[in-house]
Amino acid sequence: MPETATTPVPTTDPRVVRAIDLAWREAELLDRKDYDTWIDLFTDDGIYVIPIDPDTDDFAGTLNMVYDDARMRRMRVTRMTEGYAIAAVDAARTVRTVSRFVPESVTDDEVVLRSAQILIAYKRGHHDIWAADLVHRIQLSPSGDRIVQKVIRLVDSEEAVPAAGFLL
Repeated sequence: MPETATTPVPTTDPRVVRAIDLAWREAELLDRKDYDTWIDLFTDDGIYVIPIDPDTDDFAGTLNMVYDDARMRRMRVTRMTEGYAIAAVDAARTVRTVSRFVPESVTDDEVVLRSAQILIAYKRGHHDIWAADLVHRIQLSPSGDRIVQKVIRLVDSEEAVPAAGFLL
């Protein structure tokens, strides 16, 4: 039976530490634009989603800004890194901070981890701030921990959100 918010698990629990380490590693890879390594952080059936509705959990049945399976993540990375694409040629430099970790559920095989992310993007002399609540569902495995699902809930998801030449 998973440990949940009703039976709090401290962030010092080794399983939670592994999940936090993966979330931090992911943020660092994205800031370095190491997208090929980033893709490998996901399970084969992993989902990367940015919902519009801040309250939905039905990502497959609602409109999202992004709803990427492995194929779509690969296509997105290819557009951002190959050939002449505005997203690749003039991509913003980013620095993100991921913090406020709260374990939502913890088993020996999986950790669901909530956190907050502040992302600063710099492009053409201008800084943009992106703020979001994150949920990482992370599969724990002796052969390497991987992301099963990443949900990025932008604080302004219901407003007009500018196009991003980077991954959140």
